[in-house]
Amino acid sequence: MNREPSKPLGITRCGNMEFRWGERTYVMGIVNVDPDSFSGDGLHDAESAIEQGKRFAAEGADIIDVGGESTRPGFQPVSAEEELRRVLPVIERLAGELSVPVSIDTYKSEVARQAVAAGACMINDVWELKRDPRLAQVAAEAGVPLIISQNQRESPFHDFFPELIVSLKRSIQVALDAGVDWSNIIIDPGVGFGKTVEQNVEIVRRLAELKTLGRPILLGTSRKSFIGHVLDLPVDQRLEGTAATVAIGIANGADIVRVHDVAQMVRVVRMSDAIVRGKHS
Repeated sequence: MNREPSKPLGITRCGNMEFRWGERTYVMGIVNVDPDSFSGDGLHDAESAIEQGKRFAAEGADIIDVGGESTRPGFQPVSAEEELRRVLPVIERLAGELSVPVSIDTYKSEVARQAVAAGACMINDVWELKRDPRLAQVAAEAGVPLIISQNQRESPFHDFFPELIVSLKRSIQVALDAGVDWSNIIIDPGVGFGKTVEQNVEIVRRLAELKTLGRPILLGTSRKSFIGHVLDLPVDQRLEGTAATVAIGIANGADIVRVHDVAQMVRVVRMSDAIVRGKHS
């Protein structure tokens, strides 16, 4: 369960913040401006989302990730216009009032473009540039970090982990070809996106193998169904299961954890960093 030694990942700049990879684990707080969220935390209005984002920042989140469309299995897609209506007021307020950076969780290039113009300084694409490769160009032109999340919902794996790595390599190259700077690429193995329960568990166990890709790793396990399957618990009782995946994920190389329960996971991250990285403050 030890972190594998790897080459330094350097620094990624996002707004006024510098992510110094390897020094500590960063926490991304999830703000879903969408009543259809799988986790039960979807918000119907901008004011509630803004207050939640502010609370997460006060609780220690390093990034606030704002999304306007559900990503759960069987989700109902929304138009770019509706997604923008949901997220832009939230991003504008949070970007203007918080010192921590705001990320836009979208796979649509036009939503990303307008979100960045409104103050978002990171793009989180859960479709791995497969749905709208132009999103990489938006990130390149704006000079903002891009999270590439592996997504296998449209075709099953045949040789799971090697194919996951190849898929991420391919998407990294798409981003580089579009002009995204190497230092602005962050990878996410995409827990829950077209994977079985066993494969999701395997991702957490083998996370260190993704270090061969040479980029920081984001891990998003919070409240996900594989935790519910293992523990036989509903979505609102998966806090401890999430904490276990976060701690083990950090031991295996996670650089960012994306979570719903910020206050509790900040404590898990700090304790894990003290053990894994020797960081005690």
